Formats: sequence, structure tokens, C-alpha cells
Amino acid sequence: MTKRKTLSFSTLPLAPELIEVTQELGFENLTPIQAQAIPLLLAGKDVVGQAKTGSGKTAAFALPILQRMWEKQSFKDQRDRHLQALVLCPTRELCTQVAREIRKLGRRHSGLQVLILSGGTPLFPQLSALEKGAHIAVGTPGRVLDLINRRKVDLSHVVTLVLDEADRMLDMGFEEDMKKILAGVPKDRQTVFFSATYPRSIASMSLSYQQSPLRVTIEEELATAPDIRQIAYEIKPETRVNSLLWLLKQNQPESALIFCNFKASVAELTETLLEAGISCACIHGDLEQEVRDRVMAKFRNHSTRLLIATDVAARGLDIENLDMVINYELSPDPEVYVHRIGRTGRAGKKGLAVSFVTEREQSKLDRIRRFTEAEITEKTAGTMSLEAPDARETRGSRHADEPRAVLKAGPKMETLFISGGRKHKMRPGDILGALTGDAGGLPGSDIGKIEIHDYFSYVAVSTAIADLALERLKNGRIKGKRFRVEKVR
Repeated sequence: MTKRKTLSFSTLPLAPELIEVTQELGFENLTPIQAQAIPLLLAGKDVVGQAKTGSGKTAAFALPILQRMWEKQSFKDQRDRHLQALVLCPTRELCTQVAREIRKLGRRHSGLQVLILSGGTPLFPQLSALEKGAHIAVGTPGRVLDLINRRKVDLSHVVTLVLDEADRMLDMGFEEDMKKILAGVPKDRQTVFFSATYPRSIASMSLSYQQSPLRVTIEEELATAPDIRQIAYEIKPETRVNSLLWLLKQNQPESALIFCNFKASVAELTETLLEAGISCACIHGDLEQEVRDRVMAKFRNHSTRLLIATDVAARGLDIENLDMVINYELSPDPEVYVHRIGRTGRAGKKGLAVSFVTEREQSKLDRIRRFTEAEITEKTAGTMSLEAPDARETRGSRHADEPRAVLKAGPKMETLFISGGRKHKMRPGDILGALTGDAGGLPGSDIGKIEIHDYFSYVAVSTAIADLALERLKNGRIKGKRFRVEKVR
């Protein structure tokens, strides 16, 4: 394989302000998809980009959008807020992630309005925001089409349309919605498809809705990704739970994503671990959006150590610094395996991917090996019983609870909810200042990730000072106002 030349963002024909932002965000070198796609998009070409999850594709399409707006200075006139770019994503979580990235990259675009239009959330706030105008919208196909049908979204000024994770949107049944949206955008637009795979359905849509598209394919073999260590543990079906307990005790991950193939398996495993006193939570399709938000905030903030999910529920999740991915149930689809384990070992960090394999599932593992050409070490798993020891044998012993101590320590952080967000002009610095300034007086080292949503915010604080932080925020003010503050349960 020919070694690719490493390029920096400064080599791109971007505005100096955008280059400065990439430097501030720590973006040093272009990823392969960025190096190939950004010049084409800056030239106004239609593009089909095929790359795996975590390849840097959001910046690949966001920077050209922002550059075009910078050249026209179209974000500066507050009276002329027309929708100029529309990004479609399969899930609300991915919409939030993409919008957050665009806002970060566009921080020098004073007055830039990026709006999330996704299902699973109240409609009225989105209608209100649309009336005020926005430059870029990031939304799910169903909600965007609903707003178009209500005549609340004006597509007449859209010059760039991006379909992010287009293959997944098709898998989720959004094809008709996508086609209706594509048909409603001006024909002289720039149309961009990003997809992890390139099925016939994508090829067909490209033929129908793109103009002389250029295809960019980034094939990075898993075997060349040294940051992910892959292990397959041979287990017996009846020891699956006890093998998981043993694995967690052996590795002590700060954060791990555990995949099951079915929603019922997710619910059953979550209940078992919670009963054992293990810090975990789950996401699946039946959860209300408010509950999903809380679950994900706690997991991202390291207030919950284990997240148990199906592939559909976990698609597009924004998770950083993930120590470990566990295939509690091995998927029969090798591509699903690649997506799962690609969530660990990111940003130059080492990752660990573990799969449980029964004797009958050996053929699945063989297919995965052939598909990835990766080194997967096979081992035999140990087991650990969930049952507490007999009280008569351990009475008076300080080790009485040790069999239950699968994870030696609880979460390092707690997550606080604040009833103010972006629509209240709330910024991360406002929350940080309220906690660490003269009124709060808490050390900055005890404050973790801060997430600002439209109408609420989350802040992670060290478990040791969580009660004090809660008290200071409850009794103090943020931006001169009082907000409701509570621990996220």
C-alpha cells in the first residue's frame, strides 16, 4: 500500500480565520477523507464520499460550507437569515454531534445560526427558531420533511445539501423522505453523499440526484489500525454473563460500550448488572428522547461507566475516550463488527475490542477475519459468579462484598442538569465561571465536560465535590440569572 502524504489544514484554500480555528481545535493533519474531499467540495463539485466511522467526514463537508459563507459574508446580515445548507442525518444524536462540530468550526462566523431539526423532540421550539431564521440546518429526514410540508422550511436558497450516513438512512426506511427532500432543493445545488458503504441504492440515488459526481473512497484496512487490540474469548452460552463480569474485573474500564443484537438482550443484561450494583445504563428504541439525552450525557461525562446498546440505538452516538468495546453478542455481519469496534482507539489513543464467541459462532468469527484481514487473538474466558458469598462464611470479614466488586471504584464524575441552554445565551464559560469564579470557588480540575443544548445544559463534576457544586449552582447565578439545577439520575 502506498503511504499517503501527510497534509496540514494550512495547505487548503480556506480563509485564515477558518485555518486558525482548526489550529485552536487541535486539528493538525488532514485525514484521508478530508484531504481528498475538501478540495473537490471547495471547487463546487458533487461528491460521494465513502469512509468508515470516525474518519473526520464532518469537518470534510462543514469547512467547505463555512468557506462559501465566509466568501459571501452571508452570515453577517441579521435581517437576511436564509437557509443556505441542509445536512440530513439518520438520528437525533448524530444531528446534535454534527451541529456541535459545525458550531465549533464556525466560531469566527459571528452571527452564524445552526439549527437542529430532529424528531423525538418538541416541534414548537424548532418552529420558533425557523421563524427567526438560520443559515445551516441539521436534521433527520422525517422531521425536515414534516416542516417542509408545513411550509416552515424554505429550501429556495439552499446551495449545499449533505446526506450524512446515507446508507444508514436508507436502512432505517428514510428513502422516500430523502427523495422528496432532494426533489425540493434547487437543482443547481451542490449535493454530497457520505456513506460507510456503497450499496446499489446509494448508486441509484447518486445517478438521479447528483451532477457528474466524483467518488472518493477511503479504504483503510483494520489490520493497519494498531490502536485497536482485538480479542475473541471462547465462552459457553450459559456463562456469558459471568464471563462479562470476569472481563470487567480484569480490565477495569473507565468507560465501555457493550453491544447486544437484540433489545430484549439489552434490557435483560442491564437489569442483571444493575442488580449487582454495577454502574451501567442502556439505550434502545423504546426510550423517550428525554431519557436518551440523560443516559448519553451521563455516559459521555463518565458518570456511568458501562453503556449497553443495540446497533440501531447506538448509531451516530457522540462518544469520546472510549476504553473498550465489548461484543456481548457477536453480530453475523462483518461490517457491523467494524462499525462497533471503530468506536474505540480514536484520536491516537489505544483501544480494546473484545468479542464473546461460542463454539457455534466460530463461523461468524471466521467471516469477520476474512472481511477485515485483522489479527484477532483467541483466548478462553474466565468466569465470575454474581452470587454473594454465604453470610455465615463471611460474617465479620472485611472481604464479604468482594465477589460483588466487579468494578473496583464507582464513576469518577457526576452529571448536573441546568435548566438553561443555548436559547438563554448560555455558554460553557458561563457555567465554568459560576463554578470556579469568586462565587463558586471550586478548582477547575474538578470540572469536566460541559454540554450546551438549546434549552438545558449538562456539566460533569468530580464525585468528591458534586454536592458542593450542586449547592453553589443552586444558590448562585449564571449570567446573572437563577436556573434550576439537579443531579441527573
